[in-house]
Amino acid sequence: MPDLQRVFLVGPMGAGKSTIGKFLARHLGLAFADTDTEIENRTGADIPWIFDVEGEAGFRAREQQVVEEMTRMDHIVLATGGGVVMRAENRQALGSRGFVIYLHATVAEQARRTRNDRKRPLLQTGNPEQVLRELMALRDPLYREIADHVIDTDGCSPRIVAQRLLQALVVS
Repeated sequence: MPDLQRVFLVGPMGAGKSTIGKFLARHLGLAFADTDTEIENRTGADIPWIFDVEGEAGFRAREQQVVEEMTRMDHIVLATGGGVVMRAENRQALGSRGFVIYLHATVAEQARRTRNDRKRPLLQTGNPEQVLRELMALRDPLYREIADHVIDTDGCSPRIVAQRLLQALVVS
């Protein structure tokens, strides 16, 4: 069984990182944290506001600082934002400091899960599915580059994905 004292969840928006992460943390007896929530707590503003005021570059700089700090914490399941892998520094921190799980979801599933979500700045466009396709083309290879384990989340409840993940990790 792999060392599961630092578990980092990566994957696209809508893959279920936060929800699955909470189940996983509870079953592993670890704390749960989410980089986006931490950024919001530190700034006192939500992610869309940060994107509006500071742009994506400003948000990514904040995200990198949070990832640098939180990947050093022990006994944690950490859910990350979908774009965390776009910075090499984040990939290095995640890949070298813990067990990285890529929660994969198809573009169709991401679109279904995020269609009514107004808190995702990158999807506030006329064609969110096209944006999701473009993001997946860029990010999927980066998720896979740092992943120690990949699991598909399509068509499954977060609880089922967490249970399958726990079973797979115990067998490893």
